[in-house]
Amino acid sequence: MEQQIEHNQPSSIAKLLNETNRLSTILDLIRWGASRFQVENLSFGHGTNNALDEAAALVLYALHLPYNIPDCYLDATLTDLERVTVLTLLCKRIQERKPAAYLTNEALFAGLTFYVDERTLVPRSPIAELIENGFSPWCDNSVQRILDIGTGSGCIAIACAYQFPYAQVDAIDTSLDALAVAKINVASHELEDRVNLLESNLFAELDTQKYDLIISNPPYVSDSEWRSLPDEYLAEPKQGFHGGESGLDIVQRILNQAGDHLTQQGILVVEVGRSAEILQNTYPNVAFLWLDFERGGDGVFLLTIEQLIEYKPLFQVNVGSANE
Repeated sequence: MEQQIEHNQPSSIAKLLNETNRLSTILDLIRWGASRFQVENLSFGHGTNNALDEAAALVLYALHLPYNIPDCYLDATLTDLERVTVLTLLCKRIQERKPAAYLTNEALFAGLTFYVDERTLVPRSPIAELIENGFSPWCDNSVQRILDIGTGSGCIAIACAYQFPYAQVDAIDTSLDALAVAKINVASHELEDRVNLLESNLFAELDTQKYDLIISNPPYVSDSEWRSLPDEYLAEPKQGFHGGESGLDIVQRILNQAGDHLTQQGILVVEVGRSAEILQNTYPNVAFLWLDFERGGDGVFLLTIEQLIEYKPLFQVNVGSANE
């Protein structure tokens, strides 16, 4: 059987099969993949943050097994065909230097599964933890309208729809490609009646609509940081990353305009990642509430409607034509 499979495989895979013929169990392949990922100096951060977790995720996906498989199955012996499938996927991760989610077309966010491809960023925001906690203590079940700015795959909007079952969610993006992916996910989660996808440059197409909760994971990577990103990040669409020279071009526009679209109890939650220090230094008199996460992550702030109104004169400074 092994010889028949090798005959139909590219020579590189056939050679690899011979070199790894003593790797027979799920655990063997996970260990081997993690070791190779380390040797090849891959970069992580798209759902996993280390070589072992990434290898485990890919091996289990290739075998059509759940990620929470009981440990007793890890010693199961693979068939020859299964070994081919697993090794091919692991090698593809090494050779193409793409996030694993682009190889599997699958990503987990807030306990939900989403379709992803190169048209959107891979879901990974710590905002997932806030959603799962219902944005407590700032929000309750009275939330009726939610806005997700820069929805990408639609993961934040869809997760919010699950968490707030009586709320309507508007999910906007300037990328038609991203909205096409979001449409796939909205349909797969059967939320067409509650998640409205809209092409809009920030608030341009929203008229006077007001929201109880505005969330955004906008582009916030600066020019210098963009140039230093690993290949795995450069495989994602630049439009979803690049926030101008300082990284704050779009964030500043959101700060300047969000207050006009929040209800009297509304809040704004925005992820700015490593640009947090730059943002705080840009607005030293603004009392950003920087949120903490039990599962890791930082660079997410919260402002209330009252704060956005109070600080609006500060936010208008240096925004210039970006608000036009």
